[in-house]
Amino acid sequence: MKIKGAAAICKCLLEQGVDTVFGYPGGQIIDLFDALYLEKGITQYLTSHEQGAAHAAEGYAKSTGRVGVVIATSGPGATNLVTGIADAYLDSVPIVAITGNVPVPLLGRDSFQEVDIAGITMPITKHNFIVKNPDDLCDAIRKAFHIARSDRPGPVLVDVPKNVQQALVEYVKKPVAEPHRPPMQADVTDALRLINESKRPVIYAGGGCIASGASAELAAFAKRLNAPVATTVMGLTAIDTDSPYSAGLIGMHGHASVAALFAKADLVIAVGARFSDRVAGNRTEFCKNAKILHIDIDASEINKNVKSHAHIRGDVKQVLKLLNLEIEQKRDAFMLDLNAELKQKRPLPPCRGALSPRTVIDCVSDAAPDAVIATDVGQHQMWVAQGYRFRKPRSFLTSGGLGTMGFGMGAAIGGALGTGKRAILFTGDGSFHMNLNELATATRYNIPLTVFVFDNRTLGMVRQWQTLFYGKRYSSTDLDGNKTDFVKVAEAFGAKGFKLARNEDAPRVIADALGFDGVAVVDCAILKDEFVLPMIPPGKTMNDIITEIEDKNE
Repeated sequence: MKIKGAAAICKCLLEQGVDTVFGYPGGQIIDLFDALYLEKGITQYLTSHEQGAAHAAEGYAKSTGRVGVVIATSGPGATNLVTGIADAYLDSVPIVAITGNVPVPLLGRDSFQEVDIAGITMPITKHNFIVKNPDDLCDAIRKAFHIARSDRPGPVLVDVPKNVQQALVEYVKKPVAEPHRPPMQADVTDALRLINESKRPVIYAGGGCIASGASAELAAFAKRLNAPVATTVMGLTAIDTDSPYSAGLIGMHGHASVAALFAKADLVIAVGARFSDRVAGNRTEFCKNAKILHIDIDASEINKNVKSHAHIRGDVKQVLKLLNLEIEQKRDAFMLDLNAELKQKRPLPPCRGALSPRTVIDCVSDAAPDAVIATDVGQHQMWVAQGYRFRKPRSFLTSGGLGTMGFGMGAAIGGALGTGKRAILFTGDGSFHMNLNELATATRYNIPLTVFVFDNRTLGMVRQWQTLFYGKRYSSTDLDGNKTDFVKVAEAFGAKGFKLARNEDAPRVIADALGFDGVAVVDCAILKDEFVLPMIPPGKTMNDIITEIEDKNE
């Protein structure tokens, strides 16, 4: 059957199980949008900006485990996707970006809105294609999805010139190729020996546990070892926060109790984690008195940052299933007891001011146990990571590796549409100024979305670093001159606005905002010098953790 290339793309998307796409039309992708209009099996969501569409595809993928799809035109449409693609690359999120381009005869001639998006995105995609021959189109789309899902997931871009979208191509439906999962490569005997010999094991769980869907296996593994599980920001939701096996957050803004716990460990089992600088800090000093067992699907991560004593390369879910069958049940509950004791002795430090960010987060956590939680990047992100009680996998959407301010609105929209649940976005006034245009998207589709803006009139995380490490020289961080009224902004977009300024009002205002049928924005007035603590200074170790700052600016 010969059909237009644009229609063939739609057929291939349906083959891959796609029913939702995000994007923004333009001259060189208009044929694909026309085909989507005619194809009733796929719902398209128009965002306010292509970057918002890319983040929505990420949020959709993170919350569902399916491949997210984003579509944009050539030139600025394509380049506006770059930040979202890079974000997906660093956080191992499976998305497929489809871009239009000028017709093949015009490539390389500096044509209107021509850009080499394949060249631009080469370092930040698992693979990319520019389809110059219409006969290659269907296979390119299929390969893109297979690559995005396989091994360590990630983004793939397919650039389709306009004449290829218009050409007649042969379309024959094909079965979906199963994602590739590499066989385990390691001496499993050495790994089992380390585990069985250990007396004080701890588990350090990262985003790979989420990507592989290994939460049940991780919980069983922790139970067999009587070992507490500390999670990275990307690993949050891999284990129920209320579980006795949950230790809390590890890393630069991790819990002080976790730092003390890891100091007592004789074996650190890293599961789907990569020892990034925000966790390992000083790599040569990281848990130097403990042995390291590293489990990861990506061979390039093994011994890249921290040298392991043994490793298993493979899909986390498969590896944990094997280990759960082989390892001995440990009877000694010393580390579990120590974990419980340290949590009591070293709680999160309280916030100051009439309205505490922790109070807002606690109230929302109590009121919305089944919501999808998204954040932008900054202090609010770390307060949520430290304090929100996550119960289910894939319920937390955040930008980990790239740290993208402006990520949250698109991600929340994608998460809400992917799961059918209410999405809650925690953001700061700095981040919200970068993405509040997507309120138009949320209200257009009446998406159940509640936004909590931690409004401190400053770029809080940068200010915190300037306070601690740069002699309180607040260069380009104060936003006092900004007169944005977020309640009026919400109303201008057709949303409902609320103000919150006191802890005692938090339960009532939060209940009203969450109960609103549609999009709501809550302006939460917090102190400018409310800091995120604990904090491990960059390049330092868990022994250097800062738990209080006496000299705060008023």
